[in-house]
Amino acid sequence: MLAIQVAQAADEPFVNPDWANSAWYIGAGAGRSRATIDEPRLFNSLIGNGSTVTSFNKDERDTGYKLFVGKQLNRYWALELGYFDLGKFSFNSTTSGNGVLNGEAGFRGGNFDVVGQFPFTERLSLLARFGVDYTKTSTRFNGNRLAAVTSPDNSERKFGPKAGFGLEYKLTEALAVRGEMERFRVNDGVGQRGDVDLLSVSLVYKLGRPAHSAPAYVPPPAAEPAPAPAVVPMPPPPPPKAPEPTSEKVSFAAEALFDFDKSVVKPNGKAALDDLLSKLQGMNTEVMITVGHTDSVGSDDYNMKLSLRRAEAVKAYLVSKGVDTARVYTEGKGESQPMGDNGTAEGRAKNRRVTVEVVGTRTVTK
Repeated sequence: MLAIQVAQAADEPFVNPDWANSAWYIGAGAGRSRATIDEPRLFNSLIGNGSTVTSFNKDERDTGYKLFVGKQLNRYWALELGYFDLGKFSFNSTTSGNGVLNGEAGFRGGNFDVVGQFPFTERLSLLARFGVDYTKTSTRFNGNRLAAVTSPDNSERKFGPKAGFGLEYKLTEALAVRGEMERFRVNDGVGQRGDVDLLSVSLVYKLGRPAHSAPAYVPPPAAEPAPAPAVVPMPPPPPPKAPEPTSEKVSFAAEALFDFDKSVVKPNGKAALDDLLSKLQGMNTEVMITVGHTDSVGSDDYNMKLSLRRAEAVKAYLVSKGVDTARVYTEGKGESQPMGDNGTAEGRAKNRRVTVEVVGTRTVTK
């Protein structure tokens, strides 16, 4: 059932990209951690007084996890604040003369990262992160060779750099899965610096997703009938003129309706659409078609989707002003129908547009 839900989510279209590129998000991950135990320093400490090391066993792997909250600054950058527990790592050693020294170290703390996201497709992105960690290191030693270490039980807190890379796949606009490799620079609790690596899989959920629905059409209230006038014989009126079919087409520059790379209608754009609706007073509107166009900057797939989102945004605004949603159709042409030369800034500006074509009838009077 989970696999079916994930497959259905992967087919869900992205309808709120502007929200997704500025949302807060939370996440959690778990995976395998690996530390490097400083064997040469421990060996040198154990072989003092003529002793020799007879065995040395170590466990440098454990399970680690992390929790984090982040803010998407735009499509490419985010900030993250997190908590991590990298697990515990240990060793057991013996020397000649029945000498024994066992040790264990654990690492946990918080981090603050800058996360870069470099999209391959609308859903798949490369991740790269760099930041700082504040790690609490807890170490504990036991055995009859404790003289080999400075402090049998110790706890230290230190700042250190961290970095990582990975991949993110968006299942929906709100839900994504990440696979990452991160390296934490930590203190081992006995005066040495070392690295702990974490290979993890995380789920990321973006908060506050807006509902996507067109405003419902509310018909205007019926006018109250006027009182009937007194009946006066009048000559029969001439037959009314038959309505004549008409078609009107208006083109708007994309910059007049939307901010750069956005699909939310600006206040100035709403005013322009209001002016169009005022000019249509008296027309019996049969069909309205909104068509989005872009220049050639960006991929064909991205431009096609941007042009369709903009056409749908214009439709949503017209419907909110009382136009019957069943009479409004949308099309996205992407960069396929240029009006100007995409090799010049002036030509590209002509190509970034939204056209609204209205087909209906007007009653012609003498």
